[in-house]
Amino acid sequence: MLLVIDVGNTNTVFALHSGTEWVSSWRSATDATRTADDHAVWLGTLMRMEDLELSRIKGCIISTVVPQAKFNFRNLSRRYFDAEPMFVGDSDVTLGVPIRIRRPEQVGADRLVAAIGAHQLYTGAKIVIDSGTATTFDIVGPDGGFEGGIISPGINLSMRALHDAAAQLPRIAIQKPPSVIGQDTISAMQSGVFWGYVDLIDGVGARVRDEYGAPLSVIATGGVASLFEGASKAIDHFDQSLMEVGLLEVYRRNKKD
Repeated sequence: MLLVIDVGNTNTVFALHSGTEWVSSWRSATDATRTADDHAVWLGTLMRMEDLELSRIKGCIISTVVPQAKFNFRNLSRRYFDAEPMFVGDSDVTLGVPIRIRRPEQVGADRLVAAIGAHQLYTGAKIVIDSGTATTFDIVGPDGGFEGGIISPGINLSMRALHDAAAQLPRIAIQKPPSVIGQDTISAMQSGVFWGYVDLIDGVGARVRDEYGAPLSVIATGGVASLFEGASKAIDHFDQSLMEVGLLEVYRRNKKD
């Protein structure tokens, strides 16, 4: 089996692929200080709950936006899977994505992997909206090429900044408020953040469509994307599997028989 690991700033996703289908996946909080042994105990426990064993893992591919985490994940793969891990972004790993922007070296590997996943699952040109620590809008051409994007602060980051900068505003959970007009501080904050981000998605999506000049489908992914299901008019598909599917494809493109 192949273990796919997507290390984000906030969460890390572990997913298993049997060679023909996805077997299972788990999510944990990203912590660069966790050792290889810590990861192995946590992952092994969850796998055994599904009658799976670490010894069945024969390959590993990792995408990380946290460079400090690479050492421990490399040790995890070497020590427990007896496999040299494949890291997206390393010079010997080819993504095979046409990058049509002025500074292609500045595009994060995670955004390119999501573009690959979207191209594998959906036809035509598309906007990939990834709602995580940052909210990114990436334009993927009909051939899977990366054609540019937009980066804005993520919803959790905005909530934290609001709480940290204003002494009287509490830290609150992000959820759809009962009404647009808040009747107290908490509902007013929830409305401002929730509907502010819905309108960010819908407004930026509309501007991109106007500028692109051709049909674009909109796919939302990322840890908080599901919050906007039913609220955003711009999003056509909610799909949390883009990174895993993209990493599987990158592994296949680079696997040496």
